[in-house]
Amino acid sequence: MAQDDPTGPRPQTDSGLESSRPPQRFTTVRRWELDTVTDLARVRRELLAEVTAPHATPQLELGRVPENMVLVASELATNALDHGLPPTVLSLGTDGRDYLLDVCDSDLESVPMIAGERAVGAGGFGLLIARRLSQDVGWYTDEQTKHVWAVFPAQGRPAGT
Repeated sequence: MAQDDPTGPRPQTDSGLESSRPPQRFTTVRRWELDTVTDLARVRRELLAEVTAPHATPQLELGRVPENMVLVASELATNALDHGLPPTVLSLGTDGRDYLLDVCDSDLESVPMIAGERAVGAGGFGLLIARRLSQDVGWYTDEQTKHVWAVFPAQGRPAGT
């Protein structure tokens, strides 16, 4: 894992997230385009249905992974909608072992920031939440888009164990 201990103390000031690409082993299974934050409720429902469908995780219990994925997807998509440039696209990929969430927008200039110490209710903790709930998180740009991504386990334990 390329990240520092996400459960440690927060820095006093905001800091940039180091640029990195996700592993290339993922195949996209679903994509959502979001125009406004009102699209988030539908995307959250559909993402949860996709990762808990019998074809996605047969005979496996993923614990809180699906809910964590929905929370992180919502946080990253909200950041893109609030701070990025349209279009905002959320993609779900899998390699059968892990899931990849990728949120992209067209703002190539801004750098995703990890929130430092802030007053309660000040916001800005989306990437911190992503770091705490995912296996890995990063960002990169290509010719037209900025991507922020997070990896989650797709394999759980057998049902009933």
